[in-house]
Amino acid sequence: MKSVAVLPGDGIGPEVTAAALDVVEKLGLPLDLRFGEIGWECWRHEGDPVPQRTWKLLEETDTCLLGAITSKPLREAEAELPSGLRGTGLTFVSPVIQLRQRLSLYANVRPVIDLVDRRFDFTVIRENTEGLYAGFDFHGLDDALWNVVREHPNAQASGPRATGVTLRLQTEFGMDRLLRYGFAYARSRGYTRLTLVDKPNVLRHTSNHLRERLERMAGDYPDIETEILNVDAVALWMVRRPERFGVLVAENMFGDILSDLGAGVMGGLGLAPSGNIGDHGSYFEPVHGSAPGMAGQGRANPMAMMLAVAQMLDHLDLSVPGDDLRAAVRAVAARRTTVTYDMGGTSGTREVAQAVTEELAAEKNASDTVDEVVDRLSRLDTASVSDALDSLGVGGVLAGIAPRVPGTRAAGRAFTVTYQPVDDSAQGFRNAANYLDDVPEGAFVVVDNAGSTTCTNWGSLLTRLALRRGVRGTALHGSARDIAEIRAAGYPLFSTGVTMVSGKNRVELAATGREVVIGDVTVRPGDIVVADDNGALIVPADHAVEVADRAERVEHTEEAIAGAVGAGLRLDEARRRFGYAKPWDDSGARTSRA
Repeated sequence: MKSVAVLPGDGIGPEVTAAALDVVEKLGLPLDLRFGEIGWECWRHEGDPVPQRTWKLLEETDTCLLGAITSKPLREAEAELPSGLRGTGLTFVSPVIQLRQRLSLYANVRPVIDLVDRRFDFTVIRENTEGLYAGFDFHGLDDALWNVVREHPNAQASGPRATGVTLRLQTEFGMDRLLRYGFAYARSRGYTRLTLVDKPNVLRHTSNHLRERLERMAGDYPDIETEILNVDAVALWMVRRPERFGVLVAENMFGDILSDLGAGVMGGLGLAPSGNIGDHGSYFEPVHGSAPGMAGQGRANPMAMMLAVAQMLDHLDLSVPGDDLRAAVRAVAARRTTVTYDMGGTSGTREVAQAVTEELAAEKNASDTVDEVVDRLSRLDTASVSDALDSLGVGGVLAGIAPRVPGTRAAGRAFTVTYQPVDDSAQGFRNAANYLDDVPEGAFVVVDNAGSTTCTNWGSLLTRLALRRGVRGTALHGSARDIAEIRAAGYPLFSTGVTMVSGKNRVELAATGREVVIGDVTVRPGDIVVADDNGALIVPADHAVEVADRAERVEHTEEAIAGAVGAGLRLDEARRRFGYAKPWDDSGARTSRA
């Protein structure tokens, strides 16, 4: 069970939060939602926009969902305090800044997705704690700063009291952790390009240092292409060719500008989600502000909040329901029949939420149809299913992954898991198998550890938990252990190898719910795994019904051939009569029934 601090905030924040949570309720997720207070009303009544009780709530929960917060200039903020608190030295500090600084949330993650035409899907990752927004902004200079700028002709003309300076703070510590996060994010989500955005032709020294750190770290990620581009060029290409990008990493101010440009590219702030992530904390929010003038009108677009929830679910390793929610929002946005004013529609907040809820229900009905196909495939021999895949020109066999428990047969929807080697410099137990808590009933776990036999990724404990949760089986591109116990349990296990080498602290979880490639086969979440003594194979979800139909015809044809041979017919004649060359055609089945 994951715990979430829900802070609706003020303005339209409570409205979009309530609408999004109404939709989330339909997903039936293992979430403990704990509500708290933050924002303008806390300031107006208590003189503190983030009360101590809210900090305590954040300490006790796994992450935070934030609605929207109103901020006003210092003079206006003090004027709205209760009379007893005015003139007491209280200063309004944006709750967003407080959260980022106190929780050390260094990565601001802004997905930019084409919800309608699916032309682009990239992410801007902005550094949150330093750069030009670090707070080193001065007007009226002391001797130390004046000596830095005094030779500039404009400074000479103005003098130290009439000159201002803003420093761009850039530390190796801050750069390295941001780049490391960017690379890990790209790898876990299947991006193959990381673009570092800066201004190296002007900010020569700091940009060169940043380049050196990128080049040094890129060697650890040979599967990800890197490039360094000027921020102005990136702004142009985000508009002209957004599909060229994967992950963009930028310092604070450049990232701030580009992420809002990204919101415009995807259709506006009403569609833009955001995550703020650190090593030990996080919160997720829509990018739009509190829009106090719209509060109470029921016209705000809740889609950005829903997409922020989906982003939060990804972070909590609940990627499958996160993808379901994202797909439902995408479908409603693409139809344009139930959208708010900012998308050219006339619908209200609750109407949009209801449309997304109905879309989720439609997805569930489609999922129920898939369950029926899974049951059909579970009764078929994998050889017949492989013939059906071949007839469609689809490769599905997970080569090299062998059955470890004879006599078992299973089928289920793929729940994908990817491992990566442990960073030797890091310390502590990895909890690399805790993903099993989030595997839904009826799933078939597909684990990709690159076929490694240097450690194990499955054993008797995971088998007991999987059986308790109703997991159908496991296909492991890697090694398993405790085979005797797993056989005694009768659990369908398929793996590349068997070894007793421990997996503790040798690998760590890279991602769940993302497509993986095993040999020549791409496994997508929701595809169907079919496995028996022949091995394991993947049936793409969009071919499942046709594969089941054809595989059933294959088996009907082979049964007819066997029956005819048993009655004395020559094998070559029986094969010719019942269409052995193309057994997936309906002709063999019709002849056998005749």
